[in-house]
Amino acid sequence: MVEKHMVSISNLVKKYPSGQEALKGVNLEVNANEILALIGPSGAGKSTLIRCVNRLVEPTSGKIIINGIDVCTLGYKALRMQRRKIGMIFQEYALVDRLTVMENVLSGQLGYTGTFKSIFRKFPPDVVDSAIKLLERVGLLDYVDSRADQLSGGQRQRVGIARALIQRPDLLLVDEPTASLDPKTARQIMRLIVELVIEYKLAVIINIHDVQLAQMFAQRIVGLRDGIVVYDGTPDQVDNSVLTEIYGEEDWDQGKKRHAQEEDDDEDDDIDQVE
Repeated sequence: MVEKHMVSISNLVKKYPSGQEALKGVNLEVNANEILALIGPSGAGKSTLIRCVNRLVEPTSGKIIINGIDVCTLGYKALRMQRRKIGMIFQEYALVDRLTVMENVLSGQLGYTGTFKSIFRKFPPDVVDSAIKLLERVGLLDYVDSRADQLSGGQRQRVGIARALIQRPDLLLVDEPTASLDPKTARQIMRLIVELVIEYKLAVIINIHDVQLAQMFAQRIVGLRDGIVVYDGTPDQVDNSVLTEIYGEEDWDQGKKRHAQEEDDDEDDDIDQVE
């Protein structure tokens, strides 16, 4: 059975006015229900690629086809409609600090309710019910009325996850979800994202700097270097030679040992808390 490509990116180029070419003819296909991780060094084009998909960054040339629609050709109104089906989770959470957890989650419905209704909190009862269920699922039901600026980093990211899912998207874009989190919380957030993606039957593209987390949670890994795809394969195929191709020369075994020690330290913390 041939899998359906939810996303098909062809010859994608992004060149900034400064002359920097962030993406150099990227070709990439993402299947329905696929969990894909983007890895690569800083400046490789990972965030640019994700943000081109929903046109937060305007591509210079190329095609981005999502469910048969080339988003690069869409006008303002059509693009807004298309964005309803593209959820996004941001590295810095992108929450409104003065709003409550519930209000931040409901802001994910802006594409459906419009700005006027959202200002006056005019959300349909079924949407509010969905928000409550999502907050329960991400473990924040007790924080419904808390302001966003009262939350920890991990809690803020959970709000961002619920906000993205209340859009009822087909595709989820995740930009560095663990960059500001400690190793234990990072794994918890990645585990939650993957569980929800499977539950909601979504395709997801995750830009992540932590190779070990990508190997742990993704079904497929794509490596970018200097705006070019240099690796596309399964997590178990990412060996030292692949890492060198993506990042350059380094003692990768030493990094793996350090990561393993961090995991052992986290497990010891868990045991201490239980005792």
